[in-house]
Amino acid sequence: MKYRHLFFDLDNTLYDFDTNAFLAMRDAFTQLGLIEQLPPFEEFFAVYVEINDELWALYREKKIAKEVLRGLRFERSLGHFGVYPTISYTEIDDLYLRQMITQTNLFPETIEVLTELKKRGYQLHIITNGFKEVQREKLINTGLGKLMTHVFISEDIKSPKPQREIFEYSIKSCNALKKESLMIGDSWESDIVGAKNFGIDQVFFNPSKQAICYDPYGEPTFVVEKLAELLTIL
Repeated sequence: MKYRHLFFDLDNTLYDFDTNAFLAMRDAFTQLGLIEQLPPFEEFFAVYVEINDELWALYREKKIAKEVLRGLRFERSLGHFGVYPTISYTEIDDLYLRQMITQTNLFPETIEVLTELKKRGYQLHIITNGFKEVQREKLINTGLGKLMTHVFISEDIKSPKPQREIFEYSIKSCNALKKESLMIGDSWESDIVGAKNFGIDQVFFNPSKQAICYDPYGEPTFVVEKLAELLTIL
């Protein structure tokens, strides 16, 4: 085998984060009585996602702290619709995250593909940027954790993707060589560019067929639209 170590992103690569986040937030807002104060929830969620993405970019760059991100994403998204809850924004986030770990939707054939890759002798690992307490529970509740040899969470390592340090720490912790390592993820910047800059091959998971300008980094090693395509590559 050319590759021995497969490093997977978690959210929106194996774990259907968008679907699970929508369901978890809708449940949390229903419990808090906020749902009636908002427009159609799909409209609110679209605004939230845009704000959350902007704040996560700042968090990855270490320009804001975790607790600031957690409160500000709800302060800004609810405020956009003129909703100002009586409880703290962090309490809202606490309930949302508790609901999040109960959601277990994965992308199609995730368990089957990972099980087959493990049977073929590959070492499977996770490299994720999520919050450590949430990511660990997701791995347990979905059954993904038992398929993984190592799990690397940016909050533990103090270095989020696409920074070099998290890739270097993960590779060294697995006693892996760069030439036998492969990063699989859905984020062009965090997963693919990060892996490219570190010097390992990549699989760009692109189920939505998003248009990406590859310049100035060049094309990824592989592109797949379904996880099952990994079985033909590997």
